[in-house]
Amino acid sequence: MLLLAACAQVPRAPIAAAGAREHWSGRLALRIDAEPAQSFAAGFDLRGNAQVGELALYSPLGATLARLQWSAGTAQLAWNGQRRDFDSIDALTRQAVGTELPIASLFAWLSGQDSHAEGWSADLGGLGEGKLVARRTVPAPTVTLRLVLD
Repeated sequence: MLLLAACAQVPRAPIAAAGAREHWSGRLALRIDAEPAQSFAAGFDLRGNAQVGELALYSPLGATLARLQWSAGTAQLAWNGQRRDFDSIDALTRQAVGTELPIASLFAWLSGQDSHAEGWSADLGGLGEGKLVARRTVPAPTVTLRLVLD
């Protein structure tokens, strides 16, 4: 009986259709070239899509630094034992990391699709190696977002 139980396999979730991936994890680094320059690095776990999703940020030791969640017309930041509600994902990212991030374009970029986000450009050439670099030049200050996927 124990031998049979040891051979049992946990059912796997169905494989999403091509281009429908809804989970990424790895490390991210964000640099804002303001005076003084600001930088932030963390592990991340991104789930969902531009309409409904969650971004968890982790310290190098695995502790949860912040959790950002969003859905239609609402966004929430859990940080330092507190929860704050926002009207939009843009307002939430501005509070969480110091600048608005193009969340819709980020999901497209991670799926290998070129997407326009005002002031931003993304280098998708490294996606095959699990690397994405996106840069905002307008408006100032310049912002650079680097992702390394697991």
